[in-house]
Amino acid sequence: MDASKLMFRDGLLQGERILVTGGGTGLGKEMAEAFLKLGAEVIIWGRRGEVLKEAADELMGKHGGKVVPMACDIRAAEAIKENLDEIWSTGALTGLVNNAAGNFISRTQDLSPRGFDAIANIVFRGSFYVTLDIGKRWIEEKRKGSVISILTTWVWNGSPFTVPSAMSKAGLNAMTQSLAVEWGHYGIRFNAIAPGPFPTKGAWERLSPGQSTDGSTRQTTNPMGRVGEMHELCNLAVFLMAPGCDYLTGQTIAIDGAMYQASGGNFSGLAAWSDEQWAAARDMIKASNEKDRAQRTA
Repeated sequence: MDASKLMFRDGLLQGERILVTGGGTGLGKEMAEAFLKLGAEVIIWGRRGEVLKEAADELMGKHGGKVVPMACDIRAAEAIKENLDEIWSTGALTGLVNNAAGNFISRTQDLSPRGFDAIANIVFRGSFYVTLDIGKRWIEEKRKGSVISILTTWVWNGSPFTVPSAMSKAGLNAMTQSLAVEWGHYGIRFNAIAPGPFPTKGAWERLSPGQSTDGSTRQTTNPMGRVGEMHELCNLAVFLMAPGCDYLTGQTIAIDGAMYQASGGNFSGLAAWSDEQWAAARDMIKASNEKDRAQRTA
C-alpha cells in the first residue's frame, strides 16, 4: 500500500486497539498498515507465527507504533479465548476486522466434506467465534466497539465454483445485519466490505491459478478497466472503523469498480472450462497448498 494515499489525518486512530485476523499477509496486512499509520495499536492473528512476526517488524519499521503478532487458529474457540485473555490483560480492544479466510476454485461435485470444512471452519465458524467472544466482553464491560467483516459481492448473487466461500460469506453478511440490530443499543457497530479484485499472491494462486497477479486478465470485465489499489480498500476500512462514523452500521459496501453490476463479479465464466483445464487448475492449487504447508513446518 502507498501510505501517502491515505485520505485521513495522522493520529485519527490514536488510542484505538484493533485486531485484524489473517493480518500477516494480503488484504489483512494492508489494512493493518493503514490502522498503524493513523495511530492505532494493531494486533494481527494468523496460523503462521513467523509470518506474523515478519509482518509486524516490517510495518513497525516503516511507521513506528505497535503491532503485536499472535499466532491463533480461529477454528478453535478455546485458542481464541486464550489469545483474547492475553490481549485483555493489557487493555480492551476497540475494533475487530474479520479478514481471515480461505478459498479455492473447484467444481462443487469435486468437493469433499473436508474441502468444504477447510473454508467454512475459518470463514463462517471462526469469524463468528471471534466476534462472539469479543462482543461478550464489550457488552459485559459496557464498551463500544466496531466490527468490519471482509466479504465478497457473491453474498448477493452467489458464486459457482466457490460455493463453500459463497455460503460462508453470505452467513457473515447475515451476521453483520443481525448483530447491528441486536447489539446496536450497546454501541457496537457491524459493517462489511465486499472487495472486487485486489490481487494478492495467495488468493490469486487458488482463485486464478496460472494468471498474473497484476490482474490483467480481469480488466476486460471491469467497467473501470483495472483492478483495485490497496489504498482504496484501506481508506474504506479506516472510514468504517474510525470515530466519527458512529451512525453507520448494518451495511455491506462493495468496492469493485462496478464489476458486480456489470458481470456478476463471480466465477460463472468457469462453466466453459474443460475437464483438462480443471485438472490443471487442481494441480496448480495443490502445489501452492503444499508449498504453504512446507513453509509452516520449516
